[in-house]
Amino acid sequence: MGDERETHARLLRGERSLRMTPVFGSSGDRVPLSCLGSIEASLPPVWMSHLERLLEHLPKRKWGHAGYPIVVTSSNFGIGHMLAYQQGGAPGHLAIAQAHTSIREICQHFAWGPEVSILSHACVSADIGMLFANRLLRNGVAREVLCFSFDFLSPFVSGGFYSLKILNPAFPAPYADQEVGSIGLGDGAAFAVLSCEPSPFAIRFQQTYNEMFHMTANQPDGAGFRHALTRIRERIDGRRVWVKGHGTGTRDAGKLEAESVQAIFPDSPLVGWKGGIGHTLGSCGLVELTLAMQALQSGMAPGTVGTKAPTLSPNVSLEPLDTSRYDGVILSSNAFGGAHASLLLTRESH
Repeated sequence: MGDERETHARLLRGERSLRMTPVFGSSGDRVPLSCLGSIEASLPPVWMSHLERLLEHLPKRKWGHAGYPIVVTSSNFGIGHMLAYQQGGAPGHLAIAQAHTSIREICQHFAWGPEVSILSHACVSADIGMLFANRLLRNGVAREVLCFSFDFLSPFVSGGFYSLKILNPAFPAPYADQEVGSIGLGDGAAFAVLSCEPSPFAIRFQQTYNEMFHMTANQPDGAGFRHALTRIRERIDGRRVWVKGHGTGTRDAGKLEAESVQAIFPDSPLVGWKGGIGHTLGSCGLVELTLAMQALQSGMAPGTVGTKAPTLSPNVSLEPLDTSRYDGVILSSNAFGGAHASLLLTRESH
């Protein structure tokens, strides 16, 4: 939808960027995608120009050098170029098709140094990166850390999700009406600079948890969601919070998440934004963090865009929230394999 300000404003108006699009970009069944352009691989990669515009706002530091390390996260990096190489054989695609080679290309492009960590863990990738960055800060290894995350769609990615039969052709029908789910996918990229210096925003607590139950499924009784949320409830110190859920749209996980938030935070409204911008996969933790910061600054948080009543639990808010009534927000992400990540974000006064 644009940068965090434009996306926040459009979500407040209830707009969606998801559009019914051929699953392979130019062919295939139509599925809900939110793309910045064609999803088919090109040389040079189309995503580089988008990263250039995003990183124009990056503070000037010796990124990638001592004291200023970089943590890069994604769920698929340049994997779409692997398929393009397999189909067309152009060597340029292969050169940026793997995680380490695509990051090497980005670092060379932006003249970043070698102190770069690459992390990936499906939809909690960005959250894992921010947790790692905070450890670097706490241990005195860094003065500031650049956390950078991106996920751009490709026929490989959209086709993979399509094979799972969870890209809903009836979008935006409510979750409850779907036999399996109603997920849509989106392009996304964001960065955050983390430091221990005073800031308008503070990450008060972070945690991760893995159910270790199944390769893809959650514990069916929701115990994993409840355990993860209980851990962060113990650290909110009486603050009034609202919750930005993961809100993928897959029916079972969405139901488990909504019911768990209702049980652990009965007085907190729950919102999800992927019905508007699509699931930005491994970058969602950072993309939605920037939207939450914008919500705290403006005093209004978008409601749950892209669905309608009945919702999976009564605490799901379809309408925008007045964030001035709350002391902070819990941001949650969940991933394949029962992975959970969440953090408590507060607005500071300086």
